[in-house]
Amino acid sequence: MARTPKRETHNGIDVFHPRYFLPPKVGMTIAPITMALGAIPVVQKLIRDGYEFDAIDAHYYYPDGVAAAMLGKYFSKPFTITARGTDLNLIPQFKLPLRMMQWAASHAAASIGVCSALVSVLRSWNIPENRLHVMRNGVDLLRFRPVPQDVARAEIGFNGSPLLISVGYLTERKGHHIAIEALAKILPEHPHARLMILGDGEERVRLQSLCRRLDLDGKVTFVGVVPNVELYRWYSAADVMVLASSREGWANVLLEAMACGTPVVATRIWGTPEVVSGKVAGRLVDQRDGISFAETISALLKTYPNRARVREYAENYSWENTTDAQLALFKGIAGLNRANSDA
Repeated sequence: MARTPKRETHNGIDVFHPRYFLPPKVGMTIAPITMALGAIPVVQKLIRDGYEFDAIDAHYYYPDGVAAAMLGKYFSKPFTITARGTDLNLIPQFKLPLRMMQWAASHAAASIGVCSALVSVLRSWNIPENRLHVMRNGVDLLRFRPVPQDVARAEIGFNGSPLLISVGYLTERKGHHIAIEALAKILPEHPHARLMILGDGEERVRLQSLCRRLDLDGKVTFVGVVPNVELYRWYSAADVMVLASSREGWANVLLEAMACGTPVVATRIWGTPEVVSGKVAGRLVDQRDGISFAETISALLKTYPNRARVREYAENYSWENTTDAQLALFKGIAGLNRANSDA
């Protein structure tokens, strides 16, 4: 992160990366304050250079959303905050961050959740209903596109069946260990089944040790990090994408897999039932363990959906509707802010 440039350009848009102080141990508590203090000089220079903005849009409630609230107060600008998952389903267990998030939510012009489950948390904080919005994540239907399965398998060097994939950081929360345990359970019925794990992280050694204990050498492949633009090949090659997470707001990998024609098996948590809302999309698992996932994977393979229909399901989740909703919200907030300023 320290190597991130202070300024860069993405698709013709200037992006600034202000630095802020984050000491160990107490960093979580003071992060919103130091983040806001780090951003103030950058924003002041933007204003001096003639960039008079209308609103502040923050993503992730803590520390980003709280920092945005502080910046909004400092510059007298309205702000919005989008909740994405762990910010509302994990961080609120810490009392001081919870109070700071509730303060930020009470002053936000709008709070957005990527799924209804997250908005329900905000609603429990007594945020007025007219300031709560559900705007789902979409999927890039051009980047994530189906490739004929035999072609995709040839490209990644795999010709067995069925092929399971598990995608994400190698952390306990993502549940790759459960995908491994599920593979072990389905092998008697599907002796040629294989699992490919895409991603890297702190759990890699432990997961490899688990594979050895379960005698899965040669049946589980640790692919490592795959560039986002290349993921469609792996999704297209797979028969099932497994997501055994313990926490998710709206998991992008679910729609990415579906957009490539691959159904999913995922834990029934938070926003996931809103993503996997029909059997053509895949199956949900109530118990987060290897046996339950194995049973659900086997059931899906027995009544496997048409891959073209899985793609059609994902086409209902393009970014266009979310973008239109965001633009309408921002225009309304900007117009109200200008009216108040004129008054």
